Amino acid sequence: MSMIIARDLVKTYGKGSSLVRALDSVSLEIDAGQFTAVMGPSGSGKSTLLAVLGALNTPEGGSYLVDGIEVFSLGQDQRADFRREYLGFVFQSFNLVPYLSLAENVMLPLAIKRLPKKEKLDMAHVALARVGLEGKEKRLPSEVSGGEQERAAVARALVNQPPILLADEPTGNLDQANTQRMMELLKRLGSEGMTIVMVTHSPACASYADRVLNMADGRLQGEETGKALAAVCG
Repeated sequence: MSMIIARDLVKTYGKGSSLVRALDSVSLEIDAGQFTAVMGPSGSGKSTLLAVLGALNTPEGGSYLVDGIEVFSLGQDQRADFRREYLGFVFQSFNLVPYLSLAENVMLPLAIKRLPKKEKLDMAHVALARVGLEGKEKRLPSEVSGGEQERAAVARALVNQPPILLADEPTGNLDQANTQRMMELLKRLGSEGMTIVMVTHSPACASYADRVLNMADGRLQGEETGKALAAVCG
């Protein structure tokens, strides 16, 4: 069953001779529980596509449905509610608040929920354990490694238990060992039923995905399986 259905998405920037079609009639479907990587050179449109799928950027044309909901027919408040319920975001920059503990950082998406603080803290601890950071809940970001900071950012994205995780170059600031740990974590989350869309420049990272979509000049240019890419990567 398709969790995400996009049809003929169009997004442009600039005007006249400087007009850029960042998305040029992009259509795709992603099944629930599928791990999809989007690859392409800088300027190919892959980050714009992720921003549209995250309802952070509104296209000029096309339609976008998540779980049967027409996202861009929602008002601004409804769209914000949609993001909180359906989407978790992980970016290349960890964006952790330096003076808050890892648990307090993970609790931030729960701020608007009317729940007892202890329940929110318990939810943060569960999310941190899910990414292998149990026992480090009280540490500040500066007291853990870069890889652990990125895993804490993933825990923050998971704390609301959204069905979809959107990741924009999540290993961009990590060394090789931590990159491998992050990709193994994302693959495990996908195997547990989470729908994941990840933008990456790295064929090695993309090889962890179930499917790999290739973008160039604002268009999808074909796809391959992660297994096929893994064979090429060696």
